[in-house]
Amino acid sequence: PTMPLVEVVRGLATSEATLELVCALAARLGKTPVRCEDGPGFVSNRLLMAMINEAVRTLQEGVADAGAIDGIMRLGMNHPMGPLTLADYLGLDTCLASLNALHERLGERYRPCPLLVTYVQAGWLGRKTGRGFYTYSG
Repeated sequence: PTMPLVEVVRGLATSEATLELVCALAARLGKTPVRCEDGPGFVSNRLLMAMINEAVRTLQEGVADAGAIDGIMRLGMNHPMGPLTLADYLGLDTCLASLNALHERLGERYRPCPLLVTYVQAGWLGRKTGRGFYTYSG
């Protein structure tokens, strides 16, 4: 609901008429449809999970703390929130499940960072548990 994007994915047997209908519906709902072909993770999750995984790896390697990583992506790349804040918002368990699925289909470049696995095993799932890359109260 917060994102203007609707990723419209063409399946193997999807007709042009169906794509046009879905795009028109998305536009009527105030969304921006963007077409792509079917593939693991489509486009958005494929790119997002790679970025989140690399942010976690950057944290694990001690290159920068969570605040610096997120700040650099917000200020330097004009992202509305940093990748670690976003991971906490989505749920670290959800990120891990997505990365595992991508790893299974697309190989090593999507192998989940060990720190992400550790956090999920510890029950640090982000906002929903009060602890992830950041600590949340209330």
